[in-house]
Amino acid sequence: MSADGTVPACPHVLILGGTTEARRLAEVLAAARPGGSEGSADPVPYRVTTSLAGRVASPVLPPGGTRIGGFGGPEGLAAWIAAHRVTHLVDATHPFAERMSFNAARAAELSGVPLLALRRPGWTLGPGDAWAFADGLAEAAALLPGLGSRVFLTTGRMGLHCFAHLADPWFLVRSVDPPDAPVPPRLEVLLARGPFTLDDERELLARHRIDVLVTKDSGGSATAPKLTAAREAGIPVLVVRRPPVPEGVPETATAAAAADWLRGHGLARRT
Repeated sequence: MSADGTVPACPHVLILGGTTEARRLAEVLAAARPGGSEGSADPVPYRVTTSLAGRVASPVLPPGGTRIGGFGGPEGLAAWIAAHRVTHLVDATHPFAERMSFNAARAAELSGVPLLALRRPGWTLGPGDAWAFADGLAEAAALLPGLGSRVFLTTGRMGLHCFAHLADPWFLVRSVDPPDAPVPPRLEVLLARGPFTLDDERELLARHRIDVLVTKDSGGSATAPKLTAAREAGIPVLVVRRPPVPEGVPETATAAAAADWLRGHGLARRT
């Protein structure tokens, strides 16, 4: 149902994406539509649009419609929802996209559309892990000198300025696109896109003589092997905790569960 109380002829799902989970949800919804690979499970047609922030130069595009770029805050997102007759909103952004999640919650309030957060679970400390924790990149940079001198930094290219003042440690940074300045003075950049295998991570840590790993608690399986490789090598891991999320927003961890939630909120009915 739209904000004005009417039922549009064609429901429209807006996925705030950029994650594996967002792409998978778009694939599940595309396959379930009439003519999809799963047949006509959902007899009611609907549209799916995935919004990408545009921070990656060559993103892997999901099925369905796409848009790239910001909305201009929660009011801009609410206006886009109204203009494009969006009926369902899914926040499937990265767990560290704090501002976008709060913008989505506010835009859902303004527009009156139902909102679901599709958020992968965080990683769990296990036997043999040597983890320290930081509440943000600035705190991680402050703690780092006491943990090691050859750093595998996997927190993304957008936050490297927080480590730029550290002149003594050597950094290996892995990202999809090259980072912008300012960056640490002793830096090597490895351009790569996950998923990464355990053998790959073992070899990387050994070849670069890494003695500390810094990562965000992003969760998921695509980059988790680095944690196993660090545990096997006895390397400490500095984990940046997740930021807070909006209260009162229903949440699920899988694309299949998100698709079921959407159907339960009027997207379509299975036969």
